[in-house]
Amino acid sequence: MNKFSNIGLIGRLGSKKVVDTIKKMVTFLSDQGYNIILDQRIGELMPGHGLESYNQKKMGEVCDLVIVVGGDGSLLGAARALARSNVRVLGVNRGQLGFLTDISPSEFSEKLTEILAGNYTEEERFLIKITVKRDDVVVGEAEALNDMVLHPGKATKMIEFDLFVEGSYVYTQRSDGLIVATPTGSTAYSLSGGGPIMHPKLDALVLVPMFPHTLSSRPIVVDGNSELRLVISEENDTYPIVSCDGQVSINLAPGDIIHIQKHSHKLKLIHPEGYNFYRTCREKLGWSAGLAVKKNVLS
Repeated sequence: MNKFSNIGLIGRLGSKKVVDTIKKMVTFLSDQGYNIILDQRIGELMPGHGLESYNQKKMGEVCDLVIVVGGDGSLLGAARALARSNVRVLGVNRGQLGFLTDISPSEFSEKLTEILAGNYTEEERFLIKITVKRDDVVVGEAEALNDMVLHPGKATKMIEFDLFVEGSYVYTQRSDGLIVATPTGSTAYSLSGGGPIMHPKLDALVLVPMFPHTLSSRPIVVDGNSELRLVISEENDTYPIVSCDGQVSINLAPGDIIHIQKHSHKLKLIHPEGYNFYRTCREKLGWSAGLAVKKNVLS
């Protein structure tokens, strides 16, 4: 019995190429007898499709597999909506790098055939939960698969804040902000800020200062189950922002406290059989570009 019966399709909005790819996938999957469910917003761009369409949260409840067509950003947004439902998620790349969306549109029929036959690699990626309190009252909550970024917003002034890990005071820092990244997010903004690349299987978080005033400030890797606390100094005369995955923002005020901890739900991400994280790094980051002669020994 096939474990996938109801297959959901989510796509990046504003892209004709994405819609064209989804239309081809609808034909491909329909011909094989699968029940297809569209993301409501994509369905509105495909008049007369005749398919069920729901919001992403509902899709997670009714689908066995959700395919996201777009870039990594599209998958990040879907991940926050789908992680609670424990549904498997697959990415088809219509973006740039594609660390998470690793199937190209030209090979989707071949790869999907293999995956639907049960030949795939599955892994779990943890998310982080961010809670902002002001005078002990919760004023904002969000989730992130990649990272949480504390930054000054439109201002150009430095932010002063205190960092606590598991209740222990670490430092008071003046900088343009701080990136708190999961292993999934270690190849994103954190990498641009000088943070380390972490294998997705690691249970860890990396804290990367952004242009710190003190040159000795360096990235710190902590246990993934650590509870972090950032206290925005009362001395700040600006109102910084917390961004989650670069898609959800919470406005802050001096004195606010940001609590960061591992989310209770995880994303179930699947890849074509033979997926290899280091090969993905080589391809996406241009490693070993001069070793073409060794192509036969590279896995």
